[in-house]
Amino acid sequence: MTLQIGFLLFPQVQQLDLTGPYDVLASLPGVQVHLVWKDLMPVTASTGLRLKPTTTFEDCPDLDVICVPGGGGVGPLMEDEQTLSFIKRQAAQARYVTSVCTGSLVLGAAGLLQGKRATTHWAYHDLLPTLGAIAVKDRVVRDGNLFTGGGITAGIDFALVLAEELVGADAAQLIQLQLEYAPAPPFNAGSPDSAPSAIVDEARLRAAPSLKLRTEITERAAARLNVH
Repeated sequence: MTLQIGFLLFPQVQQLDLTGPYDVLASLPGVQVHLVWKDLMPVTASTGLRLKPTTTFEDCPDLDVICVPGGGGVGPLMEDEQTLSFIKRQAAQARYVTSVCTGSLVLGAAGLLQGKRATTHWAYHDLLPTLGAIAVKDRVVRDGNLFTGGGITAGIDFALVLAEELVGADAAQLIQLQLEYAPAPPFNAGSPDSAPSAIVDEARLRAAPSLKLRTEITERAAARLNVH
């Protein structure tokens, strides 16, 4: 039976949040992968790449795996009832509910993180408890059928962990080899724990406006959900 996997596609999505795990999961045998949005008009990712949905909320089949990536458009999604209703409806019957980066905040706004261990991008990690989540600073965090990946590139790690769950370790490792996923970054600056302090300060400065806005949205979402 074909495994139905759906990625939420939306304006200002962080394309690597989506395309990294998409490459992994679309390589699995016996899967059909959907890019799901309200309509079929192309959307523009946060860095300008144009992406086209393959199905709509209304026409999307029941998904075995639903994945919500992050990006600049996450704030509006957290207060978009049409999107949150779609996520909740699919999550109620999906085998796995998943996110990459700040997509976990959208799951939280949908009420799906309460009492659950989860992660997100390091710059927004402190927002998770407001949504009732137990924040964990790992690249990939699993709590039952909930899988959350950390920031952006962690989406590949997340997808390989999920691939092992779906098809076994050998098949997941074969995909990793085919993708030549053997990270060897030129700098040890991929985490605030290892990057030079001046670089971390600059990154936090750049994220500050977005963090302020998302904090306000997260607090409204928590009030709506009656999270204590």
